Amino acid sequence: MDLDFTDSDRTFRDEVRTWLAEHVPREGRPTQRAAMRAFDLEWQRTQWDGGWAGISWPEEYGGRGLSLTEQLIWYEEYGRYDLPDIDARFVGISHAGPTLMARASDEQKAYHLPRILKGEVVWCQGFSEPDAGSDLASLRTRGHVDGDEMVISGQKIWTSYADIADWQELLVRTDPDVPKHKGITWIICDMHSPGIEIRPLETMEGESDFCEVFYNDVRLPLANVVGEIDDGWGVAMSTLAFERGTAFTLSQVQLSRIVEDLIDEARDRSAPDGRPLIRDEELARRLATARAEVASLRAMTYAAISRSRRQGSPGPEGSMLKLFFSDAAQRVYRLAFDIVGQDGLEYRSRSSAGGWSGKYLYSFSQSIGGGTSEIQRNIIGERVLGLPRG
Repeated sequence: MDLDFTDSDRTFRDEVRTWLAEHVPREGRPTQRAAMRAFDLEWQRTQWDGGWAGISWPEEYGGRGLSLTEQLIWYEEYGRYDLPDIDARFVGISHAGPTLMARASDEQKAYHLPRILKGEVVWCQGFSEPDAGSDLASLRTRGHVDGDEMVISGQKIWTSYADIADWQELLVRTDPDVPKHKGITWIICDMHSPGIEIRPLETMEGESDFCEVFYNDVRLPLANVVGEIDDGWGVAMSTLAFERGTAFTLSQVQLSRIVEDLIDEARDRSAPDGRPLIRDEELARRLATARAEVASLRAMTYAAISRSRRQGSPGPEGSMLKLFFSDAAQRVYRLAFDIVGQDGLEYRSRSSAGGWSGKYLYSFSQSIGGGTSEIQRNIIGERVLGLPRG
Protein backbone atom coordinates (compact mmCIF):
# COMPACT_ATOMS: atom_id res chain seq x y z
CA MET A 1 0.00 0.00 0.00
CA ASP A 2 1.25 3.46 -0.89
CA LEU A 3 -0.83 6.17 0.76
CA ASP A 4 1.21 8.85 2.48
CA PHE A 5 -0.30 12.19 3.46
CA THR A 6 1.80 15.06 2.09
CA ASP A 7 2.10 18.59 3.43
CA SER A 8 -0.39 19.57 0.71
CA ASP A 9 -2.81 16.91 1.98
CA ARG A 10 -2.53 18.23 5.52
CA THR A 11 -3.20 21.77 4.32
CA PHE A 12 -6.20 20.47 2.39
CA ARG A 13 -7.50 18.73 5.54
CA ASP A 14 -7.37 22.04 7.41
CA GLU A 15 -9.31 23.69 4.57
CA VAL A 16 -12.00 20.99 4.66
CA ARG A 17 -12.25 21.05 8.45
CA THR A 18 -12.64 24.85 8.51
CA TRP A 19 -15.29 24.95 5.79
CA LEU A 20 -17.38 22.16 7.32
CA ALA A 21 -17.22 23.74 10.78
CA GLU A 22 -18.62 26.97 9.34
CA HIS A 23 -21.28 25.52 7.02
CA VAL A 24 -22.56 22.16 8.25
CA PRO A 25 -26.31 22.35 9.10
CA ARG A 26 -26.93 23.19 12.76
CA GLU A 27 -30.55 22.10 12.89
CA GLY A 28 -31.56 18.45 12.98
CA ARG A 29 -32.66 16.70 9.80
CA PRO A 30 -36.48 16.66 9.61
CA THR A 31 -38.40 13.39 9.53
CA GLN A 32 -41.37 14.71 7.51
CA ARG A 33 -40.72 13.67 3.93
CA ALA A 34 -41.09 16.97 2.06
CA ALA A 35 -39.08 18.80 4.72
CA MET A 36 -36.42 16.06 4.61
CA ARG A 37 -36.09 16.47 0.85
CA ALA A 38 -35.76 20.25 1.21
CA PHE A 39 -33.14 19.86 3.96
CA ASP A 40 -31.01 17.43 1.92
CA LEU A 41 -31.18 19.51 -1.25
CA GLU A 42 -30.39 22.71 0.63
CA TRP A 43 -27.27 21.05 2.04
CA GLN A 44 -26.29 20.03 -1.48
CA ARG A 45 -26.79 23.61 -2.69
CA THR A 46 -24.63 24.87 0.18
CA GLN A 47 -21.84 22.54 -0.95
CA TRP A 48 -22.30 23.70 -4.54
CA ASP A 49 -22.13 27.36 -3.58
CA GLY A 50 -19.02 26.69 -1.49
CA GLY A 51 -17.27 24.77 -4.28
CA TRP A 52 -17.49 21.40 -2.55
CA ALA A 53 -20.20 19.65 -4.58
CA GLY A 54 -19.28 16.45 -6.38
CA ILE A 55 -15.89 15.95 -4.79
CA SER A 56 -15.29 12.83 -6.92
CA TRP A 57 -16.88 14.21 -10.10
CA PRO A 58 -14.55 15.45 -12.86
CA GLU A 59 -14.27 19.21 -13.20
CA GLU A 60 -15.65 19.02 -16.74
CA TYR A 61 -19.00 18.01 -15.22
CA GLY A 62 -18.93 20.69 -12.54
CA GLY A 63 -17.35 18.61 -9.79
CA ARG A 64 -14.33 19.25 -7.63
CA GLY A 65 -12.26 16.51 -9.27
CA LEU A 66 -10.47 15.60 -6.05
CA SER A 67 -7.91 12.82 -5.93
CA LEU A 68 -8.80 9.63 -4.07
CA THR A 69 -6.62 10.74 -1.16
CA GLU A 70 -8.41 14.09 -0.98
CA GLN A 71 -11.78 12.32 -1.14
CA LEU A 72 -10.73 10.19 1.81
CA ILE A 73 -9.77 13.31 3.76
CA TRP A 74 -13.17 14.88 2.96
CA TYR A 75 -15.02 11.79 4.23
CA GLU A 76 -12.92 11.60 7.36
CA GLU A 77 -13.72 15.20 8.26
CA TYR A 78 -17.37 14.96 7.18
CA GLY A 79 -17.75 11.91 9.41
CA ARG A 80 -17.13 14.06 12.49
CA TYR A 81 -20.68 15.39 12.14
CA ASP A 82 -23.91 13.55 12.85
CA LEU A 83 -25.21 13.77 9.29
CA PRO A 84 -26.71 10.68 7.63
CA ASP A 85 -24.29 8.75 5.44
CA ILE A 86 -27.11 7.99 2.99
CA ASP A 87 -29.75 10.62 2.31
CA ALA A 88 -31.99 11.75 -0.54
CA ARG A 89 -28.94 12.94 -2.52
CA PHE A 90 -27.12 9.62 -2.44
CA VAL A 91 -28.37 7.92 -5.62
CA GLY A 92 -27.95 11.03 -7.75
CA ILE A 93 -24.46 11.83 -6.51
CA SER A 94 -23.09 8.32 -6.07
CA HIS A 95 -25.00 6.16 -8.57
CA ALA A 96 -26.87 7.95 -11.33
CA GLY A 97 -24.36 10.76 -11.78
CA PRO A 98 -21.27 8.55 -12.20
CA THR A 99 -23.21 6.18 -14.48
CA LEU A 100 -24.42 9.01 -16.68
CA MET A 101 -20.88 10.37 -16.91
CA ALA A 102 -19.63 6.98 -18.06
CA ARG A 103 -22.42 5.86 -20.37
CA ALA A 104 -24.93 8.61 -21.20
CA SER A 105 -25.24 10.71 -24.32
CA ASP A 106 -24.01 14.29 -24.39
CA GLU A 107 -27.60 15.52 -24.29
CA GLN A 108 -28.44 13.38 -21.25
CA LYS A 109 -25.34 14.54 -19.43
CA ALA A 110 -25.97 18.21 -20.20
CA TYR A 111 -29.52 18.04 -18.87
CA HIS A 112 -29.20 15.85 -15.78
CA LEU A 113 -25.71 16.28 -14.31
CA PRO A 114 -25.92 20.02 -13.44
CA ARG A 115 -29.32 19.51 -11.78
CA ILE A 116 -27.96 16.70 -9.61
CA LEU A 117 -24.89 18.63 -8.56
CA LYS A 118 -26.71 21.87 -7.77
CA GLY A 119 -29.23 20.15 -5.50
CA GLU A 120 -32.24 20.70 -7.74
CA VAL A 121 -33.47 17.10 -8.05
CA VAL A 122 -33.65 13.80 -6.20
CA TRP A 123 -32.93 10.46 -7.89
CA CYS A 124 -33.89 6.96 -6.79
CA GLN A 125 -32.88 3.50 -7.98
CA GLY A 126 -35.28 1.06 -9.66
CA PHE A 127 -33.25 -2.13 -9.56
CA SER A 128 -34.53 -4.62 -6.95
CA GLU A 129 -37.80 -6.52 -7.38
CA PRO A 130 -39.70 -8.91 -5.09
CA ASP A 131 -38.04 -11.88 -6.84
CA ALA A 132 -34.89 -10.16 -8.06
CA GLY A 133 -32.82 -8.59 -5.32
CA SER A 134 -29.33 -9.99 -4.96
CA ASP A 135 -29.95 -11.96 -8.18
CA LEU A 136 -30.60 -8.75 -10.05
CA ALA A 137 -30.45 -10.37 -13.49
CA SER A 138 -33.71 -12.21 -12.70
CA LEU A 139 -35.68 -8.96 -12.94
CA ARG A 140 -39.03 -9.20 -14.74
CA THR A 141 -40.28 -5.63 -15.03
CA ARG A 142 -40.96 -5.39 -18.77
CA GLY A 143 -40.21 -2.68 -21.26
CA HIS A 144 -41.36 -2.90 -24.88
CA VAL A 145 -40.77 -0.40 -27.64
CA ASP A 146 -43.79 1.34 -29.12
CA GLY A 147 -42.76 3.89 -31.71
CA ASP A 148 -40.40 6.37 -30.07
CA GLU A 149 -41.43 5.33 -26.56
CA MET A 150 -40.78 2.46 -24.19
CA VAL A 151 -43.80 1.15 -22.28
CA ILE A 152 -42.99 -0.12 -18.78
CA SER A 153 -45.02 -2.62 -16.73
CA GLY A 154 -44.00 -4.28 -13.48
CA GLN A 155 -42.89 -3.63 -9.92
CA LYS A 156 -39.79 -2.54 -8.03
CA ILE A 157 -39.17 -2.71 -4.29
CA TRP A 158 -36.79 -1.29 -1.66
CA THR A 159 -36.65 1.89 -3.73
CA SER A 160 -35.20 4.41 -1.31
CA TYR A 161 -36.71 7.92 -1.49
CA ALA A 162 -38.99 7.03 -4.42
CA ASP A 163 -41.78 9.03 -2.78
CA ILE A 164 -39.79 12.28 -2.99
CA ALA A 165 -37.76 11.55 -6.15
CA ASP A 166 -37.89 13.32 -9.50
CA TRP A 167 -35.94 10.79 -11.54
CA GLN A 168 -35.03 7.11 -11.36
CA GLU A 169 -32.31 4.90 -12.78
CA LEU A 170 -34.52 2.03 -13.95
CA LEU A 171 -33.64 -1.46 -15.19
CA VAL A 172 -36.21 -3.27 -17.33
CA ARG A 173 -36.36 -6.55 -19.25
CA THR A 174 -36.58 -5.72 -22.96
CA ASP A 175 -35.82 -9.16 -24.43
CA PRO A 176 -37.13 -12.16 -22.45
CA ASP A 177 -35.79 -14.72 -24.94
CA VAL A 178 -32.06 -14.34 -24.27
CA PRO A 179 -29.89 -15.36 -21.26
CA LYS A 180 -30.89 -13.37 -18.18
CA HIS A 181 -27.82 -11.12 -18.14
CA LYS A 182 -28.72 -9.95 -21.63
CA GLY A 183 -31.88 -8.29 -22.82
CA ILE A 184 -31.88 -5.67 -20.02
CA THR A 185 -32.12 -1.92 -20.60
CA TRP A 186 -31.09 1.01 -18.33
CA ILE A 187 -33.51 3.89 -18.80
CA ILE A 188 -34.09 7.24 -17.08
CA CYS A 189 -37.59 7.29 -15.60
CA ASP A 190 -39.48 10.48 -14.82
CA MET A 191 -41.08 9.66 -11.45
CA HIS A 192 -43.98 12.01 -12.21
CA SER A 193 -45.03 10.01 -15.29
CA PRO A 194 -48.64 8.81 -15.54
CA GLY A 195 -49.05 5.18 -14.48
CA ILE A 196 -46.53 5.22 -11.61
CA GLU A 197 -47.85 4.25 -8.18
CA ILE A 198 -45.60 4.61 -5.12
CA ARG A 199 -46.27 2.93 -1.77
CA PRO A 200 -43.90 3.78 1.11
CA LEU A 201 -42.83 0.86 3.30
CA GLU A 202 -42.35 1.47 7.02
CA THR A 203 -39.38 -0.50 8.34
CA MET A 204 -38.88 -1.88 11.83
CA GLU A 205 -36.86 1.22 12.74
CA GLY A 206 -39.89 3.42 12.03
CA GLU A 207 -38.53 5.05 8.86
CA SER A 208 -40.25 5.09 5.45
CA ASP A 209 -37.30 5.59 3.13
CA PHE A 210 -38.05 2.35 1.26
CA CYS A 211 -40.90 2.19 -1.23
CA GLU A 212 -42.67 -0.15 -3.61
CA VAL A 213 -43.07 1.27 -7.10
CA PHE A 214 -45.65 -0.07 -9.57
CA TYR A 215 -45.48 0.71 -13.31
CA ASN A 216 -48.77 0.49 -15.15
CA ASP A 217 -48.03 1.02 -18.87
CA VAL A 218 -45.70 3.92 -18.08
CA ARG A 219 -44.49 5.57 -21.27
CA LEU A 220 -40.94 6.89 -21.40
CA PRO A 221 -39.18 8.39 -24.44
CA LEU A 222 -36.54 6.18 -26.04
CA ALA A 223 -34.26 9.20 -25.76
CA ASN A 224 -34.06 8.31 -22.04
CA VAL A 225 -32.26 5.00 -22.69
CA VAL A 226 -28.68 5.12 -21.41
CA GLY A 227 -26.34 3.10 -23.58
CA GLU A 228 -28.11 0.75 -25.97
CA ILE A 229 -31.36 -1.16 -25.70
CA ASP A 230 -30.66 -4.68 -24.31
CA ASP A 231 -27.20 -3.60 -23.12
CA GLY A 232 -28.24 -2.34 -19.68
CA TRP A 233 -26.45 -5.01 -17.66
CA GLY A 234 -23.05 -3.49 -18.38
CA VAL A 235 -24.40 -0.04 -17.54
CA ALA A 236 -25.79 -1.38 -14.24
CA MET A 237 -22.51 -3.02 -13.33
CA SER A 238 -20.67 0.29 -13.65
CA THR A 239 -23.16 1.66 -11.11
CA LEU A 240 -22.72 -1.21 -8.66
CA ALA A 241 -18.93 -1.12 -8.94
CA PHE A 242 -19.02 2.43 -7.64
CA GLU A 243 -21.38 1.49 -4.80
CA ARG A 244 -19.09 -1.33 -3.69
CA GLY A 245 -15.96 0.81 -4.11
CA THR A 246 -15.69 4.18 -2.39
CA ALA A 247 -19.36 5.10 -1.90
CA PHE A 248 -19.56 3.72 1.64
CA THR A 249 -16.32 5.23 2.94
CA LEU A 250 -18.30 7.76 4.97
CA SER A 251 -20.22 4.97 6.74
CA GLN A 252 -16.96 3.46 7.89
CA VAL A 253 -15.64 6.79 9.17
CA GLN A 254 -18.84 7.39 11.11
CA LEU A 255 -18.72 3.90 12.66
CA SER A 256 -15.29 4.76 14.07
CA ARG A 257 -16.71 7.90 15.67
CA ILE A 258 -19.57 5.89 17.16
CA VAL A 259 -17.15 3.46 18.80
CA GLU A 260 -15.38 6.39 20.46
CA ASP A 261 -18.78 7.69 21.63
CA LEU A 262 -19.46 4.30 23.21
CA ILE A 263 -16.11 4.36 25.01
CA ASP A 264 -17.08 7.75 26.46
CA GLU A 265 -20.47 6.33 27.47
CA ALA A 266 -18.75 3.44 29.26
CA ARG A 267 -16.56 5.88 31.16
CA ASP A 268 -19.54 8.03 32.21
CA ARG A 269 -21.98 5.25 33.15
CA SER A 270 -21.80 3.14 36.29
CA ALA A 271 -22.38 -0.56 36.90
CA PRO A 272 -24.70 -1.67 39.77
CA ASP A 273 -21.67 -1.83 42.08
CA GLY A 274 -20.86 1.83 41.35
CA ARG A 275 -17.78 1.20 39.23
CA PRO A 276 -17.53 2.81 35.78
CA LEU A 277 -18.68 0.38 33.08
CA ILE A 278 -15.29 0.74 31.42
CA ARG A 279 -13.88 -1.24 34.36
CA ASP A 280 -15.98 -4.28 33.41
CA GLU A 281 -13.44 -6.61 31.79
CA GLU A 282 -15.86 -8.11 29.27
CA LEU A 283 -17.20 -4.76 28.14
CA ALA A 284 -13.67 -3.36 27.98
CA ARG A 285 -12.61 -6.32 25.83
CA ARG A 286 -15.54 -5.83 23.44
CA LEU A 287 -14.86 -2.10 23.19
CA ALA A 288 -11.21 -2.78 22.45
CA THR A 289 -12.25 -5.31 19.79
CA ALA A 290 -14.64 -2.78 18.25
CA ARG A 291 -11.92 -0.13 18.15
CA ALA A 292 -9.54 -2.64 16.54
CA GLU A 293 -12.15 -3.62 13.97
CA VAL A 294 -12.86 -0.05 12.90
CA ALA A 295 -9.10 0.52 12.73
CA SER A 296 -8.92 -2.52 10.45
CA LEU A 297 -11.71 -1.05 8.32
CA ARG A 298 -9.75 2.16 8.06
CA ALA A 299 -6.64 0.23 6.95
CA MET A 300 -8.70 -1.76 4.43
CA THR A 301 -10.18 1.48 3.10
CA TYR A 302 -6.73 3.00 2.73
CA ALA A 303 -5.54 -0.13 0.93
CA ALA A 304 -8.58 -0.08 -1.39
CA ILE A 305 -8.03 3.60 -2.22
CA SER A 306 -4.35 2.99 -2.85
CA ARG A 307 -5.25 0.07 -5.14
CA SER A 308 -7.89 2.10 -6.98
CA ARG A 309 -5.40 4.92 -7.44
CA ARG A 310 -3.07 2.50 -9.22
CA GLN A 311 -5.72 0.63 -11.21
CA GLY A 312 -7.98 3.55 -12.00
CA SER A 313 -11.25 1.95 -10.81
CA PRO A 314 -12.59 -0.02 -7.81
CA GLY A 315 -12.24 -3.78 -7.97
CA PRO A 316 -13.98 -6.78 -6.35
CA GLU A 317 -11.98 -6.19 -3.16
CA GLY A 318 -14.68 -3.63 -2.35
CA SER A 319 -16.87 -6.59 -1.41
CA MET A 320 -14.43 -7.43 1.38
CA LEU A 321 -14.94 -3.96 2.85
CA LYS A 322 -18.71 -4.18 2.45
CA LEU A 323 -18.91 -7.57 4.17
CA PHE A 324 -16.62 -6.72 7.08
CA PHE A 325 -18.31 -3.37 7.63
CA SER A 326 -21.80 -4.91 7.72
CA ASP A 327 -20.82 -7.46 10.37
CA ALA A 328 -18.82 -4.95 12.43
CA ALA A 329 -21.66 -2.40 12.45
CA GLN A 330 -24.11 -4.94 13.84
CA ARG A 331 -21.67 -5.94 16.57
CA VAL A 332 -21.07 -2.30 17.52
CA TYR A 333 -24.78 -1.53 17.91
CA ARG A 334 -25.41 -4.68 19.94
CA LEU A 335 -22.58 -3.56 22.19
CA ALA A 336 -24.19 -0.12 22.45
CA PHE A 337 -27.27 -1.61 24.11
CA ASP A 338 -25.16 -3.50 26.62
CA ILE A 339 -23.65 -0.15 27.61
CA VAL A 340 -26.60 2.25 27.52
CA GLY A 341 -29.14 -0.32 28.72
CA GLN A 342 -32.78 0.73 28.78
CA ASP A 343 -31.87 4.28 27.79
CA GLY A 344 -31.30 2.91 24.30
CA LEU A 345 -34.95 1.85 24.08
CA GLU A 346 -36.09 5.45 23.83
CA TYR A 347 -36.65 5.57 20.11
CA ARG A 348 -34.98 8.22 18.05
CA SER A 349 -34.35 8.29 14.34
CA ARG A 350 -30.96 6.92 13.33
CA SER A 351 -30.07 10.38 12.04
CA SER A 352 -30.61 11.87 15.51
CA ALA A 353 -27.72 12.18 17.93
CA GLY A 354 -27.85 9.39 20.48
CA GLY A 355 -30.54 7.48 18.59
CA TRP A 356 -29.21 4.07 19.55
CA SER A 357 -32.51 2.29 18.95
CA GLY A 358 -32.87 3.55 15.39
CA LYS A 359 -29.21 2.89 14.62
CA TYR A 360 -29.37 -0.65 16.01
CA LEU A 361 -32.46 -1.56 14.00
CA TYR A 362 -31.05 0.05 10.86
CA SER A 363 -27.82 -1.96 11.18
CA PHE A 364 -29.63 -5.12 10.08
CA SER A 365 -30.10 -3.62 6.64
CA GLN A 366 -26.33 -3.23 6.25
CA SER A 367 -26.02 -6.93 5.37
CA ILE A 368 -28.70 -6.60 2.66
CA GLY A 369 -28.38 -3.23 0.93
CA GLY A 370 -25.91 -2.99 -1.95
CA GLY A 371 -25.85 -6.79 -2.27
CA THR A 372 -26.37 -9.27 0.55
CA SER A 373 -23.49 -10.63 2.60
CA GLU A 374 -23.96 -13.97 0.84
CA ILE A 375 -23.46 -12.29 -2.54
CA GLN A 376 -20.37 -10.49 -1.21
CA ARG A 377 -18.91 -13.84 -0.10
CA ASN A 378 -19.51 -15.26 -3.57
CA ILE A 379 -17.74 -12.29 -5.17
CA ILE A 380 -14.79 -12.59 -2.78
CA GLY A 381 -14.53 -16.34 -3.37
CA GLU A 382 -14.73 -16.18 -7.15
CA ARG A 383 -13.10 -12.87 -8.06
CA VAL A 384 -10.59 -12.35 -5.25
CA LEU A 385 -9.64 -15.88 -4.19
CA GLY A 386 -10.16 -17.46 -7.61
CA LEU A 387 -12.34 -20.27 -6.28
CA PRO A 388 -14.65 -22.16 -8.66
CA ARG A 389 -18.31 -21.29 -8.74
CA GLY A 390 -20.34 -23.29 -6.23
